[in-house]
Amino acid sequence: MKARLAGAVKGHSLLKKKAEALQMRFRIILAKIVETKTLMGEIMKDAAFSLAEAKFASGADFNQSVLQNVTKARLKIRSRMDNVAGTNLPIFETFEDGVDTYELTGLSRGGQQMAKLKINFKRAIELLVQLASLQASFITLDIVVKITNRRVNAIEHVIIPKYERTLAYIITELDELEREEFYRLKKIQEKKKQAKDKKEKARLLLIEQGLLTVDDGRDEPNLIADNFDDDVLF
Repeated sequence: MKARLAGAVKGHSLLKKKAEALQMRFRIILAKIVETKTLMGEIMKDAAFSLAEAKFASGADFNQSVLQNVTKARLKIRSRMDNVAGTNLPIFETFEDGVDTYELTGLSRGGQQMAKLKINFKRAIELLVQLASLQASFITLDIVVKITNRRVNAIEHVIIPKYERTLAYIITELDELEREEFYRLKKIQEKKKQAKDKKEKARLLLIEQGLLTVDDGRDEPNLIADNFDDDVLF
């Protein structure tokens, strides 16, 4: 029970440190989400404004043309795991695969606005992926932090007090058994002394009556005989 109590205390300490590390990372991610969402409004506004500028400069609506000719995405997403205090958090990253198939779009008119449009929407996509990564990590951390806090509270308020009460009960019972054993040995010693005194009185009475001599009836010590020694109390 002492080993279990020590293990519970150590486990509580480790889980508490884990919970603190997760909460610290949770607050950092929360601050980044607020910052990214604020920045997202500005980026999307610039992207929408650059789209209007490109349409005005080129003099034509090129949305349908682009959508019909797109067969493969140039900007792709890959994922990896970031380990934080034993918890795997999903991280999404963007990377470019292939070349720009619309680099000549707007060559006749609105080329500068078209290039600006591509840059702004690329920034918007990268920011969206970053926000999605932060949101996924935020949700995962929220679940893990709640589970860890519940475990910490359960160990602190249920398991450790239970082990302490059990250990105190065992120690009390062992002390009671020790006192009972001590009392039993004292009673045995007292009974033996009474029996010895009674035997000695009977011998003296027989000596007074002349039935025994002084040396008769004494138990001589014998190392060979199988005699039991008296109990010794410390």
